[in-house]
Amino acid sequence: MLGNGWSACAQLCSRLGPRQDAAWYTGRVERPLVFITRRLVLAPQSVLGAGIQIDLHDSEDAVQRGELLRRVREASALLAVPGDRVDKELLDAAPRLRIVANHAVGYDNVDVPACTARGVWVTNTPDVLTDATADLTWALILALARRLGEGDRMVRAGRFRGWAPTMLLGRDLRGRTLGILGYGRIGRAVARRAEGFGMNVLFNARGGGVPFDELLPQADILSVHCPLTPQTRHLMGPAELLRMKRGSLLVNTARGPIVDEAALVAALESGHLGGAALDVYENEPAVHPGLLGRDDVVLLPHLGSATQQTRESMARIALEQVERVLRGERPTTAVNEVTRP
Repeated sequence: MLGNGWSACAQLCSRLGPRQDAAWYTGRVERPLVFITRRLVLAPQSVLGAGIQIDLHDSEDAVQRGELLRRVREASALLAVPGDRVDKELLDAAPRLRIVANHAVGYDNVDVPACTARGVWVTNTPDVLTDATADLTWALILALARRLGEGDRMVRAGRFRGWAPTMLLGRDLRGRTLGILGYGRIGRAVARRAEGFGMNVLFNARGGGVPFDELLPQADILSVHCPLTPQTRHLMGPAELLRMKRGSLLVNTARGPIVDEAALVAALESGHLGGAALDVYENEPAVHPGLLGRDDVVLLPHLGSATQQTRESMARIALEQVERVLRGERPTTAVNEVTRP
């Protein structure tokens, strides 16, 4: 049976209707151009109509800033990923731009007010990555609690000498408290999975839950799922990390700058925290050097949504938003409102 992400994509496809030739595209250019800043898991032309020109940065490596600014000059659409900064400088370089389709659910890399002021739509890919990210969060929780990374390294290094009663002792999850910081779709999905492990769940969110200052000292594991905003940048700083329960674990699969990495290193070095598992980083892709050599830290390269099905769904939704806007239609996953003359 197909998952919810595929259902969402199918519904979007049905709304688009059949593609036609280049004549059905509307806008200021006859054959609009979309610049896609990374290799996708599906061929863009399998979704976009023949009337759209495609400029694809066919690599997993980030496009350099100067090249990005050059290649958006003639673009009517930009399909961006979280590492691409879409700001006033880029908008100045792209006078024809009509849509920024972000290949992510978060859009903290995009200056949405600046886009809105210039009549540029901003879209994201909601709903389809909830389960994949919640699953990865639990992979990190289990890896940290049961010291899986240490065990893997021990075996590969030839240091495993046989079973021993005191070897790599982890911690039980049943009866412990999972604190969830941010209770949107992903946070709720993580909470549902906690029931199967017999954990108590507390959460903090704008719309309810326990107060932030009460959540920190009660959680045996704190999992971060809030969006990155000016208010949540370094939300987990030195004081907040020290308010966490001694020996507790921190997991972040949201956005790196929510956690002050230097403060996290200090909390680990002092022994106040028992460990951390990160899928995102404050200055991604760079990682604080104080985290790299620690056995009590699990590090992943931003894999939250990285399943074949989820990434196909995300790419398809982003491309469909591009096509809708270039057809003169309203996008279905817009995060802003645009009025064009």
